[in-house]
Amino acid sequence: MNNEPQSDKLPKKTKIFYGIGDLGNAVVNSAIQFFLMKFYTDGALILPALAGNALLIGKFWDAINDPLFGWFTDRTKSRFGKRRVFMIFGAIPLAIAIALLWFVPTADRVWTFVWIAATFILFDTVWTLTNVPYYALTSELTDDYDERSSLTTYRMVMAVPAYLLGAAVTPAIVGLFALQRTGYAFIGILYGILAATALLISAAGFRERQTNVDAKSEPNPFKSMGAALRNKPFLWLCVTYFVVNISFAFIKILMAYYIEYQLLMKAETTLVMGLMLICVTISLPFWQWVGRKMDKGPAYGLGMLVGGAAVVLTFFLPHQSTALIYLVSVLAGFGFSAQWIFPWAMVADVADFDRVESGKQRSGMYYGVWGLATKISEALALAAVGWILTGFGYVPNVEQTPHALLGIRLFFGLVPAGCIFVALPLLFKYPITRKSHAEVRRRLEAIDKAAADDEPTRTL
Repeated sequence: MNNEPQSDKLPKKTKIFYGIGDLGNAVVNSAIQFFLMKFYTDGALILPALAGNALLIGKFWDAINDPLFGWFTDRTKSRFGKRRVFMIFGAIPLAIAIALLWFVPTADRVWTFVWIAATFILFDTVWTLTNVPYYALTSELTDDYDERSSLTTYRMVMAVPAYLLGAAVTPAIVGLFALQRTGYAFIGILYGILAATALLISAAGFRERQTNVDAKSEPNPFKSMGAALRNKPFLWLCVTYFVVNISFAFIKILMAYYIEYQLLMKAETTLVMGLMLICVTISLPFWQWVGRKMDKGPAYGLGMLVGGAAVVLTFFLPHQSTALIYLVSVLAGFGFSAQWIFPWAMVADVADFDRVESGKQRSGMYYGVWGLATKISEALALAAVGWILTGFGYVPNVEQTPHALLGIRLFFGLVPAGCIFVALPLLFKYPITRKSHAEVRRRLEAIDKAAADDEPTRTL
């Protein structure tokens, strides 16, 4: 008797169209992570602490909306599917919200604070409504342990170049305008249209599996979230990812500051960022291969070890232009490529463990809580960067003091690397392995077969 779970291979067409959905998201996400704070401080000339605090206020809504919308999509049934319906009808509102994010109409401090917080809340709400169900499809399009990594790799092979585009093209486009704030306003409109178009094309290219559309969900959102948080492998993964992602957020937010003010290489900002992200892209197949040779947790940890070592080196680079930054970018891109594959596939695996025990489909809730951990870590980093820059005496668009440069170097290099190294033991000891997931797959197949055999009886 064959004890191996059945293969659940996806056609390439499905993988490609699924990946298209993240093209616009990646460009927008890149622009926000690398340049939103820079837009506020250097374009709109807003005090860094004020901008950081306003963004943090907006993130409090995340404590509700990610898990809530994840649960809501679990409960949704429509002729457009359980998840696709939100991609289809959320695309246009998302474009509008992105455009408003990059426009600050007033110089009054109070109203500026209110505007930043309000537009960020609007953006985050629509972003969550479209992205949580989109990412939950990683779990539901296939049950296969390795095929989920393949699906994520397809998505990232498209998303990372788009992310690179956001990092490289944003400052170039802004530079075409006489005023930075006008350039950033144009960026908001352009990227909003791109994000909406990508979601609509993606949703048109694949269909959800009917077994997942019809699967039972938890009728109570609090019970659903409680069940997710009681899932030990998921909690383990969330804590680990939170620590790693907050370090990533510091790196991404402060990279433009570090290159311009520490290395005095403002003109090379696009080149440095681009080189790193190109290395991320070309390294994706390698890490997928590693993930087939070993379990996902240790493979993820190995990549973070390489990336963390590269980040440490940035603290020691001199206060002058240096070609060493290109070597560091290559090393960091190679290591951090693992961050783009394994976490998303690992969330899908923990949802399977829950479904075996409870019989409930909670993929939306799991990706909702995951989104909460992602956004809170990034929001804390955004707010912290505002406090750090203000506290260390940062002044926009001028030569920085040694004290200000120390703050930028610390929180771009040593502090993020320290966070990554703290998380490594948790990744190397992650409890879900290929072997344990294979047993879960066998149990899920038995559950689905029993449900299918019972269907004719219930319809008579």
